[in-house]
Amino acid sequence: MKVQWLRRTMPRSLYGRAAVALLLPVVTLQLVFAFGFIQRHFADVTDQMTRNILIEVGVLVTQVNAAPDAFAAAEAGEAYGRPIGIDTFLPAAGPVEDARALFDLSGRAVIATLNAELPGLVAVDLLADEGRVSLLMDTAHGPLGLSFDRSRVSATNPGGLLALMIAASVIMTIVAYVFLSNQLGPIRKMAQAAEAFGRGQHVPYRPAGATELRQAGSAFLEMRNRVERYIEQRTLMLSGVSHDIRTPLTRMRLGLSMLPEGGERDALERDVTDMENMLDAFLSFARGEGAAPPEPTDPEALTMRVIDKARRAGGDVSAGEMPADPVGDIDMRALAVERALDTLVSNAVRHGSRVLVSLAATQRVLRFTVEDDGPGIPPADRDEALRPFTRLDAARNQNDGPGVGLGLAIATDIARQHGGTLRLGSSTRLGGLAVDLVIAR
Repeated sequence: MKVQWLRRTMPRSLYGRAAVALLLPVVTLQLVFAFGFIQRHFADVTDQMTRNILIEVGVLVTQVNAAPDAFAAAEAGEAYGRPIGIDTFLPAAGPVEDARALFDLSGRAVIATLNAELPGLVAVDLLADEGRVSLLMDTAHGPLGLSFDRSRVSATNPGGLLALMIAASVIMTIVAYVFLSNQLGPIRKMAQAAEAFGRGQHVPYRPAGATELRQAGSAFLEMRNRVERYIEQRTLMLSGVSHDIRTPLTRMRLGLSMLPEGGERDALERDVTDMENMLDAFLSFARGEGAAPPEPTDPEALTMRVIDKARRAGGDVSAGEMPADPVGDIDMRALAVERALDTLVSNAVRHGSRVLVSLAATQRVLRFTVEDDGPGIPPADRDEALRPFTRLDAARNQNDGPGVGLGLAIATDIARQHGGTLRLGSSTRLGGLAVDLVIAR
């Protein structure tokens, strides 16, 4: 339980945790030193110095009490106190209770020692006259006021030392901030480059920082270069395969066109069309959608385009919930996202009679939701449905028709290239399948 509380209170970023790990021991050491060593040191020194003045004050009070009358007592007090730096007032109207500043650490020890060791003491005032100590004593001739320099009973308050400690802490904090920025800045840049690369964007990045960070950055660049070369080689290979396979399909279609019209020719032409559609699906999945760079796109306008196309094709597709405020343009691969939505809407129209397409936006993600009133997909089969070349045996078969089970896989790939995901669920409004296409903003 305590570990969970600590995890919730700790900063989430590496910079914040490094700052805490570096500054917390420094601050703790400063506090322990300030309130431990300094307070104890000044308290002990103050106690010793205060005990020294007790002897002089005790002799002075004895001289005053031994005088025959008040006038003689005043003269005796002044005669004894002046040489040793103690001002006397008889009779005096001094303080009636102890007084000191809230943060006067040594003053606390002064008052405690005087009250414990000086008989006849009424009150100690450390506030009335800055830099001096005022005492009110009870004598045989009335209240006696004493005043002497504060430096005689206590060392200088540790305010100067504390100020120096605070200044040193501030300087060290600035140095630590600069150091952490220099070390963690390259990590943030590498994370941004890796995140952008995961979305299909190429962000310039140069390794910097400590030796280990440079090694990690160089390894990332090598990995990115290998992946880009692999994608380029795969694209060239698939282009060649596409050309080589489409050539005999074209010859087959040309040969079929010379056959007499009839049932056998129509069946063969449908087979060739299915083969071409399957080839397009294979190549789209293998090539990866969204090769074009991201561009500013209005997600609401894109959603309405998908809905209009589905309506023109005869589907009962309508707009669901939309953001109350305009979302504005978002960087995305518009053609890829539009194709993913087209695929989801086509599946929904094929398996249901009514379809709703909704859009939700937060500060971090966009969520396109396609719902239908079809049979849906059981929760146990949803992960399987997202895999490529999967053919479901359930009532809701994503592979009905000429498809080969790549529609949801391609949509998932598009979502991942945009830093998002594809989720399958149940529609609470229509009762069928609900598909969320989530992309990062």
